[in-house]
Amino acid sequence: SMPLLQAAGKKNSFDLLGLTETELKEQFVRGDGPGGQATNKTNNCVVLKHIPSGIVVKCHQTRSVEQNRKLAREILQEKVDLFYKGEESDVFKEKKASEKKKQEKKRRAKENLERKKHFKEMQQLDKK
Repeated sequence: SMPLLQAAGKKNSFDLLGLTETELKEQFVRGDGPGGQATNKTNNCVVLKHIPSGIVVKCHQTRSVEQNRKLAREILQEKVDLFYKGEESDVFKEKKASEKKKQEKKRRAKENLERKKHFKEMQQLDKK
């Protein structure tokens, strides 16, 4: 089965555990990746740690510190929910459902390909 923390990152989850600011330790650091001077000179990457569980989230998706703080909290909330609830978490259930959908789509595509291949073979035989 999939590691639980990989399931975080989904947006349509509802019943998540709440976080209190006293449980969080927040730092602002320089981000990494592309961006040159804009990235190298500004501390707009947010590192958020949930002290009771020890889960750390690093968010540098935008250039705005405020947006990164908000996103980091959302991601951390999902990961903490997953950490405590495990397979009962809405995040996990949603990830499982999307995986199932993806596999079904792959299976149907494969079947279609086989059907097309078979059809072409039948056409080739009819020509002879």
